[in-house]
Amino acid sequence: MRRDFQQQLSTRLIRENQVICLETLAVKNMLKNHCLAKAIQDVGWSEFVRQLEYKAAWYGRTVVKIDRWTPSSKTCHCCGWKKEDLTLADRVFVCEDCGNVTDRDYNAACNILAAGRVASACGGVVRRGRVKAPHADAVEAGSPS
Repeated sequence: MRRDFQQQLSTRLIRENQVICLETLAVKNMLKNHCLAKAIQDVGWSEFVRQLEYKAAWYGRTVVKIDRWTPSSKTCHCCGWKKEDLTLADRVFVCEDCGNVTDRDYNAACNILAAGRVASACGGVVRRGRVKAPHADAVEAGSPS
């Protein structure tokens, strides 16, 4: 049942999207949490990622993997402020800089998507630290200069 679900979901995701952005996870380390270990193993994350990758190659899509050390959960997706003291128990992200209040996982997903877009557009690898454009102009892209 799990394999069938993974096959259907991975096919749907690949058909509906040109780029899929994933965060590389240390599943082995996550299994050390005995409260979550069974649920993590039941998901079959590595098999799902493998299916996404080979189907992306078939359909001419792109899978971008974001480094697990990227502070996706700790960084505000609106303004870029970083909350250093965020714990796993904090399920809501509250930005002290811009006042944004959002679900922690949604905030992380927005940051992973943004980092994946940068990596996909620039052809680079996303690592720790801020990603800066090689040259920034005061004029917006697409506007007459």
